[in-house]
Amino acid sequence: MIPDQWYAITRSQDIRNDRPVGVRRLGMDLVLWRSTDGTLVCQSARCPHKGANMADGRLRGDTLGCPYHDFRFDADGQCVLAPCLGSEARIPKSMRLDTHVVREEAGLIWLWWGRRTEPLPEVQIPPEVRDKPELYATSSWSQPVNYTRYIESLLDFYHVPVVHRDHWFNWFDYVGWSGTAKHLGLDGRRRYFAMTKVENSRLSVDGTTLRHDFDLCQEGDPTNRAPMNVTFTFPGMVHIHTEPFDVTIWMTPIDEEHTQVLFRWYEDAHLKKALRLPALRRLIPRMALFAQKRVQEVQDMRVVRQIQPRVTGRQVNRFVAVDELNAKYVVMRDQLKKQAGVTPDETDGAYRVDDADLGADLFAPSE
Repeated sequence: MIPDQWYAITRSQDIRNDRPVGVRRLGMDLVLWRSTDGTLVCQSARCPHKGANMADGRLRGDTLGCPYHDFRFDADGQCVLAPCLGSEARIPKSMRLDTHVVREEAGLIWLWWGRRTEPLPEVQIPPEVRDKPELYATSSWSQPVNYTRYIESLLDFYHVPVVHRDHWFNWFDYVGWSGTAKHLGLDGRRRYFAMTKVENSRLSVDGTTLRHDFDLCQEGDPTNRAPMNVTFTFPGMVHIHTEPFDVTIWMTPIDEEHTQVLFRWYEDAHLKKALRLPALRRLIPRMALFAQKRVQEVQDMRVVRQIQPRVTGRQVNRFVAVDELNAKYVVMRDQLKKQAGVTPDETDGAYRVDDADLGADLFAPSE
């Protein structure tokens, strides 16, 4: 995990002011709640008294009560009442919850994981996501894989015709990506399986944002081609734009073995005029997320769960030329960890790569 970064930990809509919510992120058990004026609070989930889970507690005005003995903690984490001692008791200042810095941006809750220097940087959301006008639906799920491997599964798209096939729902992929009007889309399956080559690959770096534009195509058939735009922003956001769909995915470690996924699917801009009601326009993204979780996600995870070693790093991959986005991600991840004062461990040692294939400029410091 990379310190000194904002991590998307859940959706804003998941935290209300009538009950606390417990989550595990970045190896920490956390409790989130809102005060009576809607202010968001994020604290350590274990009561300092006897270790009860504060997420099972009750909100009492602007305090959170422990489910075991109802010790009450304010938004700053200080215990302000221990009922067993009475309302006049002096409570030790050490009786407190750790309070974490959080912000709300783009419909998500972000947690700062790192040194609390002032001022903290802004949450990094690239313009292709921050400025999108389309309606969307956002879903959340977890997977039993390290977050670096989940990210890598989204940084290359030439795996798509290999992995995403043979389920009835994949016919939507066949038709949407490769089917032609002349054949009513029925030639989509054959053409989809043939789109295995990457051409016109272009990688650019903008601070901690990487952009990769390329064509996924059939060798020898210029008519069978899908332009792709993949944007990655550290520590864990991928935005994918192509003609059939437009999605943004945020990935945050639950711990070293599990990843929390926030998956956002945008409405099809072509349907705006046909579907006037926002509720109807959001219906298609919600249906797409339903299928993503139960079909495409399952297909991907059959492979990703078996990848060894479980964490990517600078010694575990032998990249080819079209892996330039993935390679740059690995290199910059290592650089950001070093900048934050993290000493690379055994997993993060030097990795094998053929500079002749990738180009020496790929590994040069970004300007």
